Amino acid sequence: MTASSVADGSGAGITPDSAYAWLRLGVTLLLSAIGGVGMWSVVVVLPEIQTAFGVDRAAASLPYTLAMLGFGVGGIVIGRLVDRFGVARPLALLVVALGLGYVAAGLAASLWQFALAYGLLVGVGSAATFGPLIADISHWFRRRRGIAVAVCASGNYVAGTIWPPVVQHFVTTAGWRATHIGIGLFCVVTMLPLALALRRRAPAARLAPAAAGATPQAALGLTPGALQAVLAVAGLACCAAMAMPQAHIVAYCGDLGYGVARGATMLSLMLGFGIISRIGSGWVADRLGGVATLLLGSSLQGLALLLFLGFDSLTSLYVISALFGLFQGGIVPSYAIITREYFPPGEAGTRVGIVLMATLVGMALGGWMSGEIFDLTGSYRDAFANGVAWNLLNGSIALWLLLRWRRWAIA
Repeated sequence: MTASSVADGSGAGITPDSAYAWLRLGVTLLLSAIGGVGMWSVVVVLPEIQTAFGVDRAAASLPYTLAMLGFGVGGIVIGRLVDRFGVARPLALLVVALGLGYVAAGLAASLWQFALAYGLLVGVGSAATFGPLIADISHWFRRRRGIAVAVCASGNYVAGTIWPPVVQHFVTTAGWRATHIGIGLFCVVTMLPLALALRRRAPAARLAPAAAGATPQAALGLTPGALQAVLAVAGLACCAAMAMPQAHIVAYCGDLGYGVARGATMLSLMLGFGIISRIGSGWVADRLGGVATLLLGSSLQGLALLLFLGFDSLTSLYVISALFGLFQGGIVPSYAIITREYFPPGEAGTRVGIVLMATLVGMALGGWMSGEIFDLTGSYRDAFANGVAWNLLNGSIALWLLLRWRRWAIA
């Protein structure tokens, strides 16, 4: 590597799958694990917010919905900036927004102030630690891209494993307001130095337009816009299904009389097993491709949702939560892998951002719908059934894509 390439941060001379690439992957994983708190803290405090502001379950789910929407929209905007300027500067800016969002949430005097702090600042700030980091790391790997993307995507599940019990502890001992302010300060202090460590840009050669044989048309017989739309619908459907257990397991355990602390533990268990699933899905994707990995994950997630419908004892919920995490963790990384397989590298930040925005819209929609269904029926049973229906849509799309892939591969 030349001195000039180090100075200008271009990354010239660094080969894919290099030692530096693995070091960079470690930094991105740590950033995602810290910044991913924005996806999970609101789930833990949902019962506290419902009590504090005197609202029903659907209204208390609004901050979660807005956080997911902010996460999704933020991912697209930041993805475009990453394609143009690299990941470090946009990431540093959004780390500050994340910290300010938590402080504002802790000082909120109404549900709307709390929800807007999550939607406009926390959700958007956390977005920088997911899709943009996945798109960036995909440029640094070729042979091991699937596993690298999966490890990077595991960061928000590491966050989901670590943060819920931590947040629950501090909510119990210090209150939800002080907890939010403390999280904001912690994120800024720890994440800014890590963001600056990613100043080096991806090798220019990796960002060249894709070869003609690697276009979506040659792969699946679809135009880029059509494939993007199909992936977006699939992402929305799978995450509308996924949101029921993830967004409401804490409240569900409270309603069943097991206590919210056990629900937070189940969420942590769910996401801990999701880490295993995400890394395993990367290994599978490197061998079978992103579309086959998507279909496998969708089928297994549907099975886990059916188990939630059939069992609600404390022991069974712990077991099913672990299975749900183990089954569904590889779904979202599959979209990023598919996008990198069938779109030009120079569009990675934007394309991955669009697909992941659709998954976050699905999480937002699923979280809100589950709360609304609970308010209408007084039970989460129909909410789980709603998740199964959305999962069937996702599985159908994944199967259709796989059949198209096989037909075009044979041709």
